[in-house]
Amino acid sequence: MHLGAKCLIAGAIAIGASVLPAVAQQSDPNAPQVVLTGGKILTLDGQSTIAQALAIRDGKILEVGSDAAIKPLAGPQTRVIDLAGKSVVPGLIDTHAHFKAAGLGDYVVNLGGAKDVAGALDLIRAFVAKKQPGAWITTGGWHPPSQLAEKRYLTRQELDSVSPNNPVYLRTVGHFSMANSLALQKAGISKSTPDPAGGAFERDASGDINGVLVETAIPLVENIVPPYTEDEELRQYRLAEAALNRLGITSVVEGATSARDTQILQKLALAGDATVRVGTMFRPEPPADSAGWDAIMSGNGATSGFGDDWLKLGGIKIFYDGGMTLKTAMMRDAYPDSHDDYHGIAQVTPERLKQLVSIANLRGWRVGVHVVGDLGVDQVLDAFEAADKEKSIKDRRFVLIHASLIRPEQMERARRVGARIDFQNAFMWDKAATVARFLGRPTADRAVPTRTLIEKMGLENLGAGTDFPVNPLNPFLTMYIMVTRKDPAGQVYGASEAIGREQALRLYTSAASRYMFEETRKGTLEAGKLADLVVLSADFMTVPDDQIKDITADMTMVGGKIVFQR
Repeated sequence: MHLGAKCLIAGAIAIGASVLPAVAQQSDPNAPQVVLTGGKILTLDGQSTIAQALAIRDGKILEVGSDAAIKPLAGPQTRVIDLAGKSVVPGLIDTHAHFKAAGLGDYVVNLGGAKDVAGALDLIRAFVAKKQPGAWITTGGWHPPSQLAEKRYLTRQELDSVSPNNPVYLRTVGHFSMANSLALQKAGISKSTPDPAGGAFERDASGDINGVLVETAIPLVENIVPPYTEDEELRQYRLAEAALNRLGITSVVEGATSARDTQILQKLALAGDATVRVGTMFRPEPPADSAGWDAIMSGNGATSGFGDDWLKLGGIKIFYDGGMTLKTAMMRDAYPDSHDDYHGIAQVTPERLKQLVSIANLRGWRVGVHVVGDLGVDQVLDAFEAADKEKSIKDRRFVLIHASLIRPEQMERARRVGARIDFQNAFMWDKAATVARFLGRPTADRAVPTRTLIEKMGLENLGAGTDFPVNPLNPFLTMYIMVTRKDPAGQVYGASEAIGREQALRLYTSAASRYMFEETRKGTLEAGKLADLVVLSADFMTVPDDQIKDITADMTMVGGKIVFQR
């Protein structure tokens, strides 16, 4: 039995009317274990059918229809839940999140709420006070250039001032990090240390390292941070999955999965404690030589698609460029304030990217590439098209991950080669102004061009997510942004790229299920599919636009079992 279900299923369920008691075994083996009645069930099937009721047996949907058709299916021991008119949608699927971060609250300093440098330092100081001298101080994802009034990263000297006796390593969104003097010293980094290829140590006016690490400089400190124990990681993932369930998320694609993550997730699933279905994008660090990469790709023979309903290999994740909020996305045009024809940063050359994609493809792996800028998209599509000539990728659903600044003609190229785009409108919530500052308002208006993507590629080739913890995890906030294109101040960016509510919901359900080739298993509420669903606090289709972001999950079911109830 899965986490959260043990107590909830044993007790009474109160959504509307009373619930009949459950027993260990049904007297009628053909009767459903659970029946939901009296609701507005958005099935999101091919006809966008709205039903009143559904029946669940053995973790799957038995039938969907009217109250009159479904109620008679209930046996004496069937649990009957009266929805009292509430809306039900398929379980939500985030196609790109680093969701373990949702379970790290007890382990890292949370800087997500910091508004200025002084506030960030105060949070670090308070966290350090709880730790023994010498213990590492780390953080989950946050975004100083967007969050902080000073629009910059913290220096090692500032970190030293609040943590002189503890090494500090502050992760951000994967392209920049920060370290204090003690952490740099432990990593063997000093003023004379040269910049690594594809990265840099930022320096002050005297040429000394200021503690900000860029791209390939990051692992030099990251790799010496002591790992968590297995028990700690299992607890972190349990907490994280519970956090997703509270938001109505029943499936997630883990965006950059290590071998260790996969091992822990497998233990969680085998123990029967998983409450979220996970697809993994395995992200090994590419060795310098192609033979080493080929050895990783051949591995033990397992490739994309290996696994089950709880844990499945999704593909290989490759990083290419940076980010539009980091001033590192690879752009066709030089950055507006560039004095040296600066176009962004690529982690590997276009030729090396082609090699990596080619080897993965020939070894049977589906590939997803982190790419943001339009020049980067050009080069990723070049790599996909070259790989396709060696071994067809047409039905393999290779992925452009993010593709925030993709152009219409590039969408057409992606569709021709059979690639999909999984994007995150949440970037335009608290970071749209930063995009405009770095790249200009016209570029911010065309960022995450959702309507055009649907028109050029079709919903079936798209999916939505958050890139949490870079952005908020709340799926209803993301859908609000899709529908309104508003930031927190109500400023609209790219109004012409707004989409309808059903399209937004499908990007989190029926379309998103295709990421892991699971459209016949989940994503809609139809007979024979997994009973993953969410009862909502309000009607997603009718609430005023500005209330979409405030919708919550009242109850979340995974495989017919309640994993969260408000």
